[in-house]
Amino acid sequence: MPEASALSGEAPPLRRTSSKLPGYTRDSAAFWTGGERGELLINRCSACGIYHHPPAPVCHACRSRDVKPAVVSGGGAIVSFTVNYQPWLPGLEVPFVVAYVALDEQSDVWLMTNIVGCSVEEVAIGARVRVVFEQQEEVWVPLFELERRKDVAVR
Repeated sequence: MPEASALSGEAPPLRRTSSKLPGYTRDSAAFWTGGERGELLINRCSACGIYHHPPAPVCHACRSRDVKPAVVSGGGAIVSFTVNYQPWLPGLEVPFVVAYVALDEQSDVWLMTNIVGCSVEEVAIGARVRVVFEQQEEVWVPLFELERRKDVAVR
């Protein structure tokens, strides 16, 4: 994020819902830092193949400890969202969208995120989205933008 102008005294606009950075552990570090390489990393069990989020050291399906971060496509669909009009922090641009995105690799793996790069009126349940990353210090926050097909106008 660019720094605020010393002359204007204004805080820089934030694209995500909080200026507090997530703390991460050994289990979640790959999720929060994979964006540096343009990779969305979701834990996957090597024994049964199930993806799971949030990251944990044990598979919730088969209890295997053979769980490792795996690169996913970054594609998904919006399954739920809300539009926030409250500027909770100075510099937080409103309105903004908070959404659950189901990942293409496994529809029951949802990420809570922000939808960016569009007006709030364009966001809809079922809309196709693609991950983008916003760097904040050492954390790369996964956000999502609407997929736009060249032959179809988004309303």
